[in-house]
Amino acid sequence: MNQATDKPVHLEDADDLDAFVADNDLALVDFYTEGCSLCQAIEPVVGNVARATDVAVALCNPRDDPPLIERFDVRSVPTLLLFEDGELVDKMADGFQGTDAVVEFVERRGEDADSDGATAAESDDE
Repeated sequence: MNQATDKPVHLEDADDLDAFVADNDLALVDFYTEGCSLCQAIEPVVGNVARATDVAVALCNPRDDPPLIERFDVRSVPTLLLFEDGELVDKMADGFQGTDAVVEFVERRGEDADSDGATAAESDDE
């Protein structure tokens, strides 16, 4: 099932997030906070990604549900989380990224993620 739209949806809490991830084969969640200029700058980017790909996109302020911060190890915002088939497959927390970089991140789906070595994808090298 995939309910991707060309517009990000706003999630209020962990229950909304879990339902969104469960309802979509591929889901990108942008963790942001109010007053964060980088977060405001990336919001139109994730909107472009929603229109350019088949990923369902959502925005979530983890301050509205603080346990989300620990659950997903959010250390900075914006943080983009990519879920496939209900599982977290990759995470991007590199500050502002343009549309092309985020589309590539989505299309990679956690494979060969080499940008800074931090990925949820398998790494058999260590």
